[in-house]
Amino acid sequence: MYSYIRTGTLQRRLLFSTAFCLLANAALAQQTSEETYPTRPIRLIVTSAAGGGADILARLFAHKLTERFRQQVVVDNRPGAGGIIGAELTAKATPNGYTYALVSGSHTVFPAMHRKLPYDTVGDFAPVTNLVSLSYLLVASPSLPAQSVGELIAAAKAAPRSILYASNGNGSTAHLSAEVLKTLAGIDIVHVPYKGAAAALSALLAREVALGFYSVALTTQHIKSGRLKVLATTGEKRVLAFPDLPTMAEAGIKDYEFVSWLGILAPAATPRQIITRMHRELITVLAQAEVRQQLADMRYDPVGNSPEEFGRDLRRELDKWAKVVKDSGAKVE
Repeated sequence: MYSYIRTGTLQRRLLFSTAFCLLANAALAQQTSEETYPTRPIRLIVTSAAGGGADILARLFAHKLTERFRQQVVVDNRPGAGGIIGAELTAKATPNGYTYALVSGSHTVFPAMHRKLPYDTVGDFAPVTNLVSLSYLLVASPSLPAQSVGELIAAAKAAPRSILYASNGNGSTAHLSAEVLKTLAGIDIVHVPYKGAAAALSALLAREVALGFYSVALTTQHIKSGRLKVLATTGEKRVLAFPDLPTMAEAGIKDYEFVSWLGILAPAATPRQIITRMHRELITVLAQAEVRQQLADMRYDPVGNSPEEFGRDLRRELDKWAKVVKDSGAKVE
């Protein structure tokens, strides 16, 4: 009996010792992977074309992360299908911490706009952080007679489907901004999708279309030069660049508020310690005074929430846009 108890005790001690060693080794491996990561260049996929606000933001953070990691962070623009192509590449990339995506609010619109996507919007991605939020401007060509939102609505009602508006793709935030306006104002304006924000803006400047919703950063210089005119902002508050510009709600579109965002996602199975490291570095960059000033110049509001908070926000956005798309009847053109 004594020998049995003693043998059992030794076995338990050996098991405990082994378990302790395994845990210690795992902790050491995690610490080592965090300290040594990255050991080669990182790809940051941008789901929109070069030249737009998302691209400018991506290159700013890529430059700063390159300095901190001492490894190149390469921006890889993969526009197309409103951002679906870039998102699919990210979802199917090896989850080793060397592929990330900068996505916009459109990412949570797609499931409501498309019957089938080549990825699971929630299950195939690991949230890292929401970098910034941004309001849009309702911008028009000088050739459009309307000088206010009220006059725009009157013109649209007088001649349904006579006014064309541009967006940077089906299911994009610019597309849904206009669809919400159509629903709330009871007007019928025609959607013309382009491949990216820069192309949509070029179409407006060339007077191929009459209006559209664009970021403040992309349009400010053209508004100030007189090549474009601005009718309202989509946010809850007025923008600093145009303090006299009314919000859509102030312009008479009750309950209209539209704020988008740009955030970082990784493939779903990316190791937690790598997500934690990337999140820490992004937040550090976001806190730099130089970066804050550049974000202010681009009219972006810094966010920098946790992966868990960003994940909850994504799920709320999915529910919100499902309702908006259903109510507006928006479709892929």
